[in-house]
Amino acid sequence: GFGWLALAVCVAGLVRGFTGFGTAMIIMPVASSVLNPVAALIFLVTSDLLGPLPNLPGALRYADRRDIVRLGLGALIGLPAGVMLLRQMSDQVFAWVVSLLVLALLVALISGWRWRGPMTAPLVAGTGALGGLLGGASGLAGPPVVMLYMASTLPASRIRATDLGYLLLVGVLMIGV
Repeated sequence: GFGWLALAVCVAGLVRGFTGFGTAMIIMPVASSVLNPVAALIFLVTSDLLGPLPNLPGALRYADRRDIVRLGLGALIGLPAGVMLLRQMSDQVFAWVVSLLVLALLVALISGWRWRGPMTAPLVAGTGALGGLLGGASGLAGPPVVMLYMASTLPASRIRATDLGYLLLVGVLMIGV
């Protein structure tokens, strides 16, 4: 299974390079079939943390730094609960949860849903908390945040930069938690 995992990491790197996100949605279904849940999560975080670092200084020029902080605070609230859920799951349940979440999030992204309202502080922090919960339980911290920002009317450069900042911050938080 490790050959498939290596292939998934390469594909995830290509996808991340083109889109700015999606690494976990590609790596975690494969990692969950090869590694136990905790090892899969640690593998994802360590393999996904260093690659975007060179882009961080440039991204911070375009990112909404206040939103990154709000998302991070929300994630910090959701992460411990997600990790508690992770610790209760068997390997098989974890693999199914990850795969079904990836499928559901992919359908949601493809649906074309748009957020027409304002990006309020509670909405952003709540989305970060959902990302933290899903990140701690399945490694999928990015999709709720990516979905909200991609559905917004914000410029693409701000969306991509804010997502990059959030994903790096949540990776660091996941290591801590």
